[in-house]
Amino acid sequence: MSDHGYQLIAILIYLAGMLWIGWYAYRRVNNLTDYMLGGRSLGPAVTALSAGASDMSGWLLMGLPGAIFASGLVEAWIAIGLTIGAYLNWIFVAPRLRAYTQVSNNSITIPSYLDSRFKGNSRLLRIITALIILVFFTFYVSSGMVAGGVFFQSSFGMSYHVGLLIVAAVVIAYTLFGGFLAVSYTDFVQGLIMFLALICVPLFGFFITGGFSGTVESIKEVNPHALSLVKGATVAGVISALAWGLGYFGQPHIIVRFMAIKTVKETKQARRIGIGWMILSLAGAIGTALVGIAYYQQNTGAKLVDKEAVFIALGQIIFHPFIAGVLLAAVLAAIMSTISSQLIVTSSALIEDLYKTVQKSKSSEKTYVFLGRIAILVVSIIAMALAWKQNDTILALVSFAWAGFGAAFGPTILLSLYWRKITSIGALSGMIVGAVTVIVWGNVDILKDSLYEIVPGFALNLIVTIVVSLLTHKENPEIDREFNEALELLHSDD
Repeated sequence: MSDHGYQLIAILIYLAGMLWIGWYAYRRVNNLTDYMLGGRSLGPAVTALSAGASDMSGWLLMGLPGAIFASGLVEAWIAIGLTIGAYLNWIFVAPRLRAYTQVSNNSITIPSYLDSRFKGNSRLLRIITALIILVFFTFYVSSGMVAGGVFFQSSFGMSYHVGLLIVAAVVIAYTLFGGFLAVSYTDFVQGLIMFLALICVPLFGFFITGGFSGTVESIKEVNPHALSLVKGATVAGVISALAWGLGYFGQPHIIVRFMAIKTVKETKQARRIGIGWMILSLAGAIGTALVGIAYYQQNTGAKLVDKEAVFIALGQIIFHPFIAGVLLAAVLAAIMSTISSQLIVTSSALIEDLYKTVQKSKSSEKTYVFLGRIAILVVSIIAMALAWKQNDTILALVSFAWAGFGAAFGPTILLSLYWRKITSIGALSGMIVGAVTVIVWGNVDILKDSLYEIVPGFALNLIVTIVVSLLTHKENPEIDREFNEALELLHSDD
């Protein structure tokens, strides 16, 4: 059997496993809360790894190793910023959001939580929040499908469109039928695959590049400054890289995991698992790049056409073709885990936050679940249509969508959990300012090149929200009662 044959078998086993998990989750869905939030039944390990897998996408296995392979450890500042941001997110947001969403009308989405938290008479904040999620995530899903199509095209020589349809069909199937549980369980398995792959490639790679000393020596021959975090770095560049961590506070597909964990107490264990997974996975990605530099220095006859494919190339060099296929499945897992997470959040925005807000009479739970599935199908079809023609502008949108969500929602989420006086008008004003700042800053070259757009967007959102809230604040006994109840639940579960 050819190498591609072994690799294709590994990919097919992986895809079949994802579909089986979707079927398993389908049997556990009874109502909309089950479908959109897994009935708040996730354990700490599933919560931690599903949050990590949905977060990292293909950047962890391709983007980061490729950047470090090209420029050295100076490119690791983003990884450092993300790790710090993720840790702070688990500390400051996870336990409080889990408690507050439970006491505040048992909210199952971010827009419904914000609407219930501020007790506004109009649903404007909820609708605008849902629309922001809907628009950005439709493009996000589309970019993931593009990545899936390119993956099959580059790995197996398939048509881009055939690869796109394969990825779309499998992700749509398990997400549509199994909902949030299917997404979380598949993300958990995908997170394990990514973790094992990122540990194995650099670990076995060190043996063929002469161990630690031999690898370091070869790296320094290629670039004497490759192992330096500061050579070639600028203050603005380091700040911009570290600022990626600010984005975590406002990513709906990540923080919704905090709302789904069984108890507030379990967020502590989930944090330890999640941050441990993240540190080791990022270290594995960095190690893969460094081993790659050493290998290609020692084997001058071998050439790496695409630097972002260093993880895939090393896997095919080091391991049997079937194991190399499992490593390819890890790349596909990174892509699919993000698509599915974004699909379920987009579906919840459509049904829980838009449809239920405008409908005149209440429907049955089965009807809502059915509509949630239809929403996933509709969003998927639109995303596929956008992805059908490989469009770089879609992929370019992802570069500042992280900043857009972080700057629009991050300060709002943090203040809503820690400050009683934040108001609906303050939150809405800050969200709009944060989002607009990111869009403007990210499209003006001189500004974009000077500082990552999340920094001014996040800061201006914070300032505007606080100022407008202070000007519009009025005492509300119901808000005070819920705030106190959330604190009680938080401490009772410690």
